[in-house]
Amino acid sequence: MRTGYRVDTVRAAERALMAELPEGALMQRAAAGLAAACAGLLERVSGARIALLVGSGDNGGDALYAGARLARRGAGVTAVLLTPERAHPGGVRALLAAGGRTRDAGPAGLRAIERADLVLDGIVGIGGKGGLRPDALPVVRAAEGALVVAVDLPSGVDADTGEVRGDAVRADATVTFGTYKPGLLVDPAREHAGALRLVDIGLGPHLPAVPDIEALQHADVAGLLPRPAAESDKYRRGVVGVVAGSARYPGAAVMCVAGALHGGAGAVRYAGPAADAVIARFPETLVSSGRPADAGRVQAWVVGPGLGDGTEARRALDDVLASDVPVLVDADGLRLLSPDAVRARRAPTVLTPHAGEAAALLGTAREEVEGARLAAVRALAERFGATALLKGSTTVVAAPDGGPVRVNPTGTPWLATAGSGDVLSGLTGSLLAAGLPGRDAAAVGAYLHGLAARALGEAPITAMGVAEELRGVWEDVAAG
Repeated sequence: MRTGYRVDTVRAAERALMAELPEGALMQRAAAGLAAACAGLLERVSGARIALLVGSGDNGGDALYAGARLARRGAGVTAVLLTPERAHPGGVRALLAAGGRTRDAGPAGLRAIERADLVLDGIVGIGGKGGLRPDALPVVRAAEGALVVAVDLPSGVDADTGEVRGDAVRADATVTFGTYKPGLLVDPAREHAGALRLVDIGLGPHLPAVPDIEALQHADVAGLLPRPAAESDKYRRGVVGVVAGSARYPGAAVMCVAGALHGGAGAVRYAGPAADAVIARFPETLVSSGRPADAGRVQAWVVGPGLGDGTEARRALDDVLASDVPVLVDADGLRLLSPDAVRARRAPTVLTPHAGEAAALLGTAREEVEGARLAAVRALAERFGATALLKGSTTVVAAPDGGPVRVNPTGTPWLATAGSGDVLSGLTGSLLAAGLPGRDAAAVGAYLHGLAARALGEAPITAMGVAEELRGVWEDVAAG
């Protein structure tokens, strides 16, 4: 599992570790890892032209010491100092002693950047807030033709939130130290980070056991997947109820049922007006035309996709929320939802909005949600007392207990297609019915959903194609 910590936590861990080490040893560890990563990205180090974009903090010091190591291996290294009088003095001395050179951000410095094979971004460290200052923009633009490697994180992005408030470096790779920072794993900052490499500098023993953010990997998901036992029947495996679709949108019901059936449910009960369309595609579905409460035994409900906002839709939502089993609310169900109705429930609730729906639930603008995903998903979980899965370019999951936010590392932009969210709802509902807690069900559902889309390749996909691919990715993850 990838884990990440906020800046204040990282700073505290660094101080504790530095108290145990000789002066400067921690920066040398970081520089050694950074230099090794850069060497691995170059075809050859000897003869390579490397430019360092150096700000005034320790981030610039890391770049300078790494540049010194690369210069000793034969690279031509030029450090462009944005504030020469404030550059890390020890790093500057080390670079010059190794045969490197320094320039200010004038014409000679810009030419060195433009000619470079690799540019190290050491302008701003993890404590930076807001976008790049105007005086940094010329050197950043001069680097656009080179391979850009960010030191710890791209300058101009927010390490804690993933927000990008202004201009920021777009790196091809980011070498981060000690632990991941939340912003490296969450859009829009994640788009600026490129490929991530973590350098272990020994912070582990000084970091809290509970991180601020985490991203499941294959092994984590494999450990959470429900598996039938020898004595399992369809009820023990979990029966998920689906309240979705309408005369206008019968396909939403079909997609939701598809996700549930391919997501491990022992059986699916469908209650709604699209029964004919559901049975025609999935004859194994148990259908009912009455109230959800009269449909029969279920271990979880999914309600909302394609439901509409009329009187019958409201009655169906109220019926489901009155049950004593976990409930997942999506799409139209979210528009009919109130925080009081969710907080009054004793059983868990999972909400799965996209950015527009989340903005409506929070009373803010869509752009605010997309620009600050971590804050938005935490706010949703707190306001409704529910697990919130915020869909988007980075899908994030927050539980009402305030634990780590889970970031989904899978997926593809091709998932932005009609019905894919309905499939995710059905899949996650089946995991709830199998007994997974809300946060686990949401995170595992998003992970498998994203993997299924990836498995279909870099080409247009359909929601049903994603649903049908779930069996294969489930088998792949379970096999380890």
